[in-house]
Amino acid sequence: MKAAVVRAFREPLVIEERPDPVPGPGQVLIAVEASGLCHTDIHAAHGDWPVKPTPPFVPGHEAVGTVETLGDGVSHLCVGDRVAVPWLGWACGRCEHCLSGWETLCEQQVNTGYGTDGGYAEKMLAWADFARPVPDGVDPRDAAPLTCAGVTTYKALKVGGVRPAQLVAISGVGGLGHLAVQYAKIAGATVAAIDVTDEKLALARSLGADILVNAATEDPAEVLRAHGGAHIGLALAVNEAAFGALNAGLRRGGRLVMVAMPAGGTIKVPIFETVLGGTAVLGSIVGTRQDLDEVFRLHAAGRTRVIRETRPLESVNDSIAQVLAGDVRARIVFTF
Repeated sequence: MKAAVVRAFREPLVIEERPDPVPGPGQVLIAVEASGLCHTDIHAAHGDWPVKPTPPFVPGHEAVGTVETLGDGVSHLCVGDRVAVPWLGWACGRCEHCLSGWETLCEQQVNTGYGTDGGYAEKMLAWADFARPVPDGVDPRDAAPLTCAGVTTYKALKVGGVRPAQLVAISGVGGLGHLAVQYAKIAGATVAAIDVTDEKLALARSLGADILVNAATEDPAEVLRAHGGAHIGLALAVNEAAFGALNAGLRRGGRLVMVAMPAGGTIKVPIFETVLGGTAVLGSIVGTRQDLDEVFRLHAAGRTRVIRETRPLESVNDSIAQVLAGDVRARIVFTF
């Protein structure tokens, strides 16, 4: 099979031929149809985070494909089923977090494309219990970005506790942000979209954003405060300054939900204003299997649009460079 492999951090990925993997007990072999390029894949390939993957490895955690082979003990999937393989590749199912509906916090979890080979390949392995069925009629090229960009922003709005008529500020209108705008509108919120390019702000407007803020020419915090302040600020831009601006633009009782993870990033949280204003800073990491099932149902019902472009896997290094330069409208999806 063909795969894009990280041989060394911060080096170009290598397209190479590898033997087809063989599923173990509880696993399935998947013939990959589509795999999205997430910024987390770039962090993985660069070794940006304190806990690093071990090269050589195959990144990719927005993989969608059909089941080709069943491992021993797998009875709830069939050969030919279309499934999605998310970031949460496996969790223990026994710890406090798993048992209380927060499997994404499991300390024993294995992450797709990080702790195990991912979807930048023609074939991949997945734990059958964590490979989620894709509804009939959902294009696999749409399902791929929904598997991370979709479920991550959907869950972040849940974590923030969004309610109808609230003001939700979304910083970064890209692969994640364009879906966040739609989920916030489904929840009945007023949406302020923040970005540094007019093209992405126009995209946000076309998807229902009510307020557009160009952070290259305006102070997002001032604009948000002029509208009474944000009830929820969703930090999706991989930029530390954007986090601070969102926090400064919250209203009293507002919540900053941090999603993007700039390498080595930190923000200053002013104690006086936070205490008096009753604001909160929260982290939100991807979503559960139930969250992903809900995201797929919304898309199957025609409630969301995925803005993406498809490319061959051989374009992986050029595609990464374009994402880092901010030259991609929303999501890149590799197809096989």
